[in-house]
Formats: sequence, C-alpha cells, structure tokens
Amino acid sequence: MKLSQTIRFCTSADGTRIAVASCGQGQVILRAAHWLSHVDYDLESPVWRPWLRAMSARNRFVRYDPRGCGLSDRHVSDLSLDAWHADLDAVAASIEDPRFVLLGLSQGGALAIVYALRYPERVSHLVLLNAYGQGARTRAQTEAERLEAETLVNFVRIGWGRDNPAFCQFFTNLFIPDGTPEQHRWWGDLERLTATPEVAAQLLWQMQGIDVLQLATMLRVPTLIAHSRGDVRVPFDQGCKLAAAIPGASFVPLESKNHVLLPDEPAWSVFQAELAAFLGQDSPVRPRAISEADLTPAEAALLDLVAEGLDNRAIAERLGKSVKTVRNQLSVIFGKLGVHSRSQAIVIALSN
Repeated sequence: MKLSQTIRFCTSADGTRIAVASCGQGQVILRAAHWLSHVDYDLESPVWRPWLRAMSARNRFVRYDPRGCGLSDRHVSDLSLDAWHADLDAVAASIEDPRFVLLGLSQGGALAIVYALRYPERVSHLVLLNAYGQGARTRAQTEAERLEAETLVNFVRIGWGRDNPAFCQFFTNLFIPDGTPEQHRWWGDLERLTATPEVAAQLLWQMQGIDVLQLATMLRVPTLIAHSRGDVRVPFDQGCKLAAAIPGASFVPLESKNHVLLPDEPAWSVFQAELAAFLGQDSPVRPRAISEADLTPAEAALLDLVAEGLDNRAIAERLGKSVKTVRNQLSVIFGKLGVHSRSQAIVIALSN
C-alpha cells in the first residue's frame, strides 16, 4: 500500500521557507536534517520508503528538507551551520507536542546534540545513527586528510548532477555500497533532484567543520547511539567517540557497510529492535484482525515482510528458508486471516 503524508511549510528565523513532512500517528519522532533530502521524492524511494514505513508504524514521523534542498527554499544565501540550527528550531517550534524523540542521522546528529542541549525539556529521547561529533576537516590530523576533505568538496562542485556513471557510482558507494541496482539508480537521481552542485558543495564544506564532541559531554538526555562497523562515509570510531562522550549513552555496533541502513540487511532489524526497546515500544502493536487470527511469532514476522512488499523469493532469502516453505506458510497465514490473496493480507497488515 502506498504511504501517505502531509507536507506543510514553516518559516525559519531569516524568512527561509522549510518544507516539513509528517506521516503516521502517535509519539513524535523528529528527524534532524541531513545532506540528501527531498520529502516528496523520498516517499517513492526504495531506500527511504522503508524508513518512513517503519518509523511511522506506531509514531508520527516528522522530517524536513534543509534550506537549499528539496521542497525548501532553493535560492538562499546563508547555508551556514547556524542557519541549519535555526531551521531545526523553527521546525521543532511548529510541533505542538511538548516532548518528542529527536533522531540524528549522519550530520543530523550534530544538529540534534546542540538542540538537545539548548532545549532538554523538549527532547524525551535522543537517537544517533551513523552520526559524528567532528566533521572531516575538524578531525583531520594530517595534510593528506585535509586534502581528502577539500578534494571531496571540489569533486561535488564539478561532478554533481552530471549524467556520469563514474561520479554517481562513487558517491552511491559512500552511502549504500551494498544497495541493489535499483537503489543505486535512485540514489543517483536523488543527487540531481535534491540540490544544485554549488549548494551541495557548500553544505558539505559546512558539515566538514562540525565540532560538537565537547558539547556532547554535557548532555543529560537518554541517548541511543548505533553505528555501522563498515561505514565508509562516517568512520565507526566516530560513533564510539560520541558514545564515550555522552553520559549514560547506549551504544549498538551494527554489522553493515551502509551509511544508510537498508531493509534487506540484518543490521536493519537489529536497529529497529533496539530503537523499539529504547522507546518502550518493543511490544508489537498489531491490527485487531491479526491479533484475533492467533498467528505464531514466525507467521507474524513473515506477514510483516509481505507487507514490506517482498516477494516469496526475497522472503525466503531473508529468512533462510526455501521458496516452497514460504509459500506453504503463507497459505496457512491466509487461512487464519480468512483472505484469499496477497493483496488482501497486506491490506489487513497495514490497517490501523
């Protein structure tokens, strides 16, 4: 079933319009802005759509496009980190709930840390995924490392948005090296649609100057940190440093090479389970029809994969079963639900 969302706009301190999208109901999870974002296009993405579905299953998931990107104002002169902080302030101020979960992915982690320090009364939980406290220029200790950071910015300025397979493959492999061909194609399209080369380069340069590691030591908010061991975009040790800096933080290493987790990898289920437990949501909330069908835990898990849109072969690979076994189990599930087709089962699985 197609996800639905509402899109509205709020105004930052300098008058910049920021596009804000919301889907689902329940406790608010606000995702701080990160580099690549297009709230309208993300809805159809094979990379981000599973995130929207998972995060909005029992929560109201709110996210927004940073200035210069997506549906937010594209022609803005101020792309500084201070402006990014002001945009997060504006989006948070538009949320009526007194407290919310703040999610920081990648450089969004630094924004989330600063916001949680300034407004601890509004942040119930802080979640940092593949985040960092120091950007590439800040943490560079050798001339070679500084040159690498500078070269990456110039590479974006020159190659961004071009129909060049080599450039697209380079950047895609920084974010989702284990992605499918479809996910790689989509990521390349996202680069062209999200921002101009100059805006993308300026934002990357700003991010490389991030330095909130010392500020993180002053946090007093329940914090969950997860980081992919093989992340080539943000080194694993950056997650370790944040976990060591933030008092009482829980740290979860993830067996993944992806900077953005994908639903077909084991790390996805690990992170989702850790997040649910951290938020006190580890008891499954299922539609009444499914509860009354008395599905076994294994059958319920299989139905969840069907609802994600996976076919029998993909489910078999995910669960380590044969296609025939999956087909037979689905027949039992359909019988318990009183349905005759996959589409009918999906409707029940995704109903409120």
